[in-house]
Amino acid sequence: MRRILIFIAASMGFVASPLTAEAPSDSVDTEICEGCEALLDLALSHSRRAGDRARDEWRHPAETLAFFRIRPGMTVVDVMPASGWYTRILVPYLGKDGHYIGLNPDPAPANSEGLTKYLGGLREKFPAAAANWQLQGAPVEAYNTNELPEDLDGTVDRVLIFREMHNLHRNGLLHAELNQYRDLLKSGGMLGIVQHRAKPWAPAGYVTGNKGYMRQQDIIGLVEAHGFDLVATSEINANRRDTADYPGGVWELPPVERTKREELKAIGESDRMTLLFRKRP
Repeated sequence: MRRILIFIAASMGFVASPLTAEAPSDSVDTEICEGCEALLDLALSHSRRAGDRARDEWRHPAETLAFFRIRPGMTVVDVMPASGWYTRILVPYLGKDGHYIGLNPDPAPANSEGLTKYLGGLREKFPAAAANWQLQGAPVEAYNTNELPEDLDGTVDRVLIFREMHNLHRNGLLHAELNQYRDLLKSGGMLGIVQHRAKPWAPAGYVTGNKGYMRQQDIIGLVEAHGFDLVATSEINANRRDTADYPGGVWELPPVERTKREELKAIGESDRMTLLFRKRP
């Protein structure tokens, strides 16, 4: 009974321990692999991240990548890499034996012309942008899912989705993309998600993705329905000061601060769920 109560409390965001849920048969390793901590420290401290580092306080990259069990030499897919905040960490950390793949959704089903333009052409645009960052480490490739080489299926160690589940969901892309991520992953490969977290009692109209927030129990249900098993949750990226109920959504908080409300600056970035799933056999 005690374990059941702990799991329920964790799923509702009331338990603040680093690991709040764990599959009974799984042991979640949250430590950086032996000899890898120095490599990650180098990636995090490099001068190219001077403009990124202010976000480390809220995004906890070292702890997050450890929770997702990212190791040098892995093949990692970074979903919707945008401006490359995590790219500039992952590429040097994965090293020359690793493989970094930026991946945008297939732009064809997108529900607006602007979104289609934003999503499209990643294969041409993103490696060129990464070259300007002068990253040394893993080779960088990028695709939209509709142009992925077939020989990548079953070769990926990790698929990572940082604060993009709401965009996939609200644009009707989530079903097709989750199926694609599952195909890409090796047997036993894992999917890591960081997402702005709504309160468990948030009304359905607030968690469609248009406010940026989604309920943790909904994310878990959606992902599990697409052939994944929840391994563990973490409170690494939790922020209890975030009320997650702003009329303008998550973008009222830093770093966007769309409404410029001074009282919201002290809250910091959003409260976030951090979830780890394994591809189901």
